[in-house]
Amino acid sequence: MEIFKSEKIYNFMGRRLPFLGLSSVLVIVSIVLLLTKGINLGIDFAGGTIVQVQYAKDAPIKEIRQLLKKSKDYSNSTITKFGSSKEIVIRVTNSSTNLSTDIGDQIASILKSSGKFEIRRVDMVGPKVGGELKEKGLMALGLSLLIILAYVSFRFEWRFAVSSIFALVHDITIAMGMISLFNIEVNLDILAAILTILGYSLNDTIIVFDRIREGVQTSSKSKLNEVVNESVSKTLSRTTLTSLTTFFVVITLFLFGGEIIHGFAFTMLVGIIVGTYSSIFIAASFLVQLKFSILEFRSKEAQKLQRQKEKDKLRSMYEQGRV
Repeated sequence: MEIFKSEKIYNFMGRRLPFLGLSSVLVIVSIVLLLTKGINLGIDFAGGTIVQVQYAKDAPIKEIRQLLKKSKDYSNSTITKFGSSKEIVIRVTNSSTNLSTDIGDQIASILKSSGKFEIRRVDMVGPKVGGELKEKGLMALGLSLLIILAYVSFRFEWRFAVSSIFALVHDITIAMGMISLFNIEVNLDILAAILTILGYSLNDTIIVFDRIREGVQTSSKSKLNEVVNESVSKTLSRTTLTSLTTFFVVITLFLFGGEIIHGFAFTMLVGIIVGTYSSIFIAASFLVQLKFSILEFRSKEAQKLQRQKEKDKLRSMYEQGRV
């Protein structure tokens, strides 16, 4: 199935500067948001306790706040709706070190006069565990980028590797900026979404780069812009179809998956949109900006081919007993 005609060549590189300018603005705005507004760390990283409560009728949030303020341990709690008007989430910044204490029972006792309800979930993470999870999460992200850099350098050429890392940092920064802008709670689900975005964006970028490398080797054109335009145009239908398929699945999760998966689905939506955009318009643009040389690449490939032929010749002579 083709959305775009494979024989038509689009002039992506002729418009790379406006695209790079737009991406620069988005990245700068995202960094400013992260530095000024910050991110809303969930209990997975910040530590604390979450209690999910479901009422038979609409939750009386004002009354709940008043009842919790009377308690010394829960006076600084944050109460927010969770999906529907009947469910709420109570966030407590501290967590009890007394394992014999059931926080759910304590909350139930405090709120017993507010109506008929049930405690649906109690999650508790200590500050030490939260700090360790944050440290390991950042380590996982950093190691992922290093391994990707090594892999692409081995498979392609260092300019391809640097371009792919630039594109991935571009995607992650914008995704984190959107998380900050919409005050999405950052927990392990969001970290999983960020790592998924890394893989998704890298897959698209590798396919584009693979076609560019193939074009450099087989195309009669000697200008990089022309080869890139031809290669990206050939992958455009595939990239669009893959992104649309993934987008429809994730938008379904976002709309109907419930509040628990809302943050993950939102992050994935941003990642799919930005990742698709960067694989088409940004990754190859970085390659052009880094002055990748077609003639130099073809010369190296010719030398590799010559060395391989010589090795094959020596092996053949050895097998025949002539060496």
